[in-house]
Amino acid sequence: MSVNKVILVGNVGRDPEVRYLDKDVAVANFPLATSESYTAKNGEKVTTTEWHNIVIWRGLAKVVEQYVKKGDRLYIEGRIRTRSWEDKEGNKRYTTEIYGDNMEMLGGSRNQQGGGSTPTHQAPQNENQNQVNEPDFDPNEEDDLPF
Repeated sequence: MSVNKVILVGNVGRDPEVRYLDKDVAVANFPLATSESYTAKNGEKVTTTEWHNIVIWRGLAKVVEQYVKKGDRLYIEGRIRTRSWEDKEGNKRYTTEIYGDNMEMLGGSRNQQGGGSTPTHQAPQNENQNQVNEPDFDPNEEDDLPF
């Protein structure tokens, strides 16, 4: 048995690009930045940022198109996919993407009306899978770990 599961909490790097394929199948692509901060031995605060290529399909992509904008804070749950292709010069190129299955908008949204909580959206899933509504950690919490 193997598991391919990714959980990310970060900020959208640019407005999502949404395309429609045959039979009205939507696909959304956008970068998501995750940052980690720690205090180095010399007392200096160090922040590192990792960029993730997010790919979301079908109905969830339509939600992204309508509600997600650059700067929004998202919780993404999905799986890692690596694909390859040949560029114009014949060189083999690779990219690693996160295929998002579940998404939650964190910290409110420009498009949200009223005072309720932020909506949770997910792609259809098997009845046996449980949905995670919120991460069980504080992404803004700092620690002294050097990694």
